[in-house]
Amino acid sequence: MLAFLALASIALVGIAPQCQAIVIYTGWERHALVGSDVRLSCSFFSWRWTSEDVTFSWSYRPDGSRDSISIFHFTGGAPYVDNKGPFRDRLEFVGNPSRRDGSILIKNLDFNDNGTFTCDAKNPPDIVGRPSSVRLLVFENLPVQAGVITGAIIGAVLGLLVLIVVIYYLMRFLVARRVFNLSVSKHGKKGKGKEGSQQRQPRRTPPFSFLSS
Repeated sequence: MLAFLALASIALVGIAPQCQAIVIYTGWERHALVGSDVRLSCSFFSWRWTSEDVTFSWSYRPDGSRDSISIFHFTGGAPYVDNKGPFRDRLEFVGNPSRRDGSILIKNLDFNDNGTFTCDAKNPPDIVGRPSSVRLLVFENLPVQAGVITGAIIGAVLGLLVLIVVIYYLMRFLVARRVFNLSVSKHGKKGKGKEGSQQRQPRRTPPFSFLSS
């Protein structure tokens, strides 16, 4: 029984590394101007060295549609653009498979290009993974980016902190000045009180002064 378990363990150890999960990354959302070009990035993490048989595939689902269509494949060391899709004349492969990069470039964007682009990658023997998606939004004028908003918030917070520090030191200065004035005033009153008490002391007659007369 023990021998059987040992053999089973060795078999599992030998089989498990043959097929590891692959993790695929894309951006979450891209904004672009109508008539411009946009790069849609796709990369992956795998425990294996990059295989010569690495593959990338892209599909596209327009906004308002439930169906996706295939638009691009990289397999056998060569890129293939679907010759029937809406991007057949506007899609360019700009990735580097040896560096696990399967990015594509969509040219001359139109409002009809709004939709979700999904990238899938395989790095044999690592072939099990979940495809990743990025949503493309095409605008006539780009909206304010999240980075600009974040920068403005950070700037406002820093400005507020500087203002708080300035107010803090100003209050400390005013309090110290007030304490100093009170101290000076208090010592001044004590000094005047001592002088007055000295002036009010009666003049003492020297002893036996009556003998001098």
